[in-house]
Amino acid sequence: MSTSAEHQVDAAIIGAGPGGYHAAIRLAQLGKKVICIDRDEVGGVCLNWGCIPTKALLHVGEVIRHIERAEAIGLRVPKAEVEREAVAKFKTDVVNANVGGVKTLFKANGVEFMKGEASFKSPTQLEVKLADGGTARIVARDVVIATGSAPVDVKGWPRDGETIVNSDDAVRLGRIPKRLLVIGGGVIGLEFATVYKRLGADALVVEMMPQILTGTDAEIGKTLGRILKKQGIEIMLNTKVGALEKRGEIVRATINGEGTGGKDETREFDMVLVAVGRRPVTDNLGLKAAGLDADDRGFLAVDRQQRTKVPNIFAIGDVSGAPLLAHRAMKQGVVAAEVINGDRSAAFDPVAVPNCVYTDPEVATVGLSEEEAKAAGYEVRVGKFPLAASGRARTMNDTEGLIKLVADAKTDLLLGMHIVAPQAESLIGEGVIALEMGATLEDVGLSVHPHPTLTEGIMDAAEAAHGKAIHLINPKPKTPVGAQ
Repeated sequence: MSTSAEHQVDAAIIGAGPGGYHAAIRLAQLGKKVICIDRDEVGGVCLNWGCIPTKALLHVGEVIRHIERAEAIGLRVPKAEVEREAVAKFKTDVVNANVGGVKTLFKANGVEFMKGEASFKSPTQLEVKLADGGTARIVARDVVIATGSAPVDVKGWPRDGETIVNSDDAVRLGRIPKRLLVIGGGVIGLEFATVYKRLGADALVVEMMPQILTGTDAEIGKTLGRILKKQGIEIMLNTKVGALEKRGEIVRATINGEGTGGKDETREFDMVLVAVGRRPVTDNLGLKAAGLDADDRGFLAVDRQQRTKVPNIFAIGDVSGAPLLAHRAMKQGVVAAEVINGDRSAAFDPVAVPNCVYTDPEVATVGLSEEEAKAAGYEVRVGKFPLAASGRARTMNDTEGLIKLVADAKTDLLLGMHIVAPQAESLIGEGVIALEMGATLEDVGLSVHPHPTLTEGIMDAAEAAHGKAIHLINPKPKTPVGAQ
């Protein structure tokens, strides 16, 4: 493409990740002329480096765990032998299929894709440094910023992509270390600890806060931590990693805190994964030329319609603030597209945005935790159902986990649902719908759930909150159940 190439479009989308491609496709469906620009492949971090490839690897780990436990259900299966290159190929094939699917949708809907790095020259003009050389100019009535986020790099722990790595490096599965240190007990750190443990590594997770999954319901975090430790993943809380010293292919790490008895402890690892968070990618967009400024963390302020302070510029997904979730970005992309099309009622309403952690078992949450509900001033009613009491969980030989419902004791209104269980990422859909529709614990408990399933544990948890659970021993009520 020549240096002087110019494109006149109705809307330009900067970023082809989940938020960006949703916005682009919906705008095209609405009859708009759309161009979507990304410095990398279609699909962004989610399809290429995040959600999709990590879940492919986690599925491999889940199969390995089932093989390891097969004898308990009467099956003698040889120990799984991990062929790293074949596993990596499976992951890559999954990624390519998903990326190819989005490309097909772009073509079918008439979305033009441009590979390059875009920056603002004015609120309606973009310059794109094309990946194959040269530049292009885009003139757009509306612009959507959907550039996502990137791993936070820490200067004291210099990344080399081999021994000190971030999540982008780890998902490539270049090698399987014997000893892995994961710095950070959040979603990314725990998922990769699970992956590499299943593939044969000894994994240590070091978290500086008092619990893993900071911000998640404390009881849920403790439940998962206990299960992961039983699986052989070492976890140190209230503990920090100090200096990292590289010696060839070995990294010596100094660790200090509750996990080491308050003393400096030096341990050696083949790989260190730095998973201390992600940052919005807004630094090379030329925001000032557009009349925009990011905050001190790099985020862009938006209203409920995803509009920035510049009326024709929208921001969606990770660049618009926490929580940094693909499905949040997807919904915001659709909202921005509909607003651009003139729908004044379109708005992003974050009443029920679920969060999933694909460890084994999984964690899925939506709404307020017990701690958040109390902090918000609610008199809290809690209903819990342990998977150990689930008939379906027993048939799966997978009985470790917990379903927990949080509600307003005065109105019985459901405030949050929190699950540690196999298939938690699917089970949480019931909580999303319940919160969106304003359901009460009574509504959930009265709903007939199929048997035997894991979902009926949600019904049992709701009934337990009222002392009516059938599959649990309830505290004796002061008056008989149902009595006036």
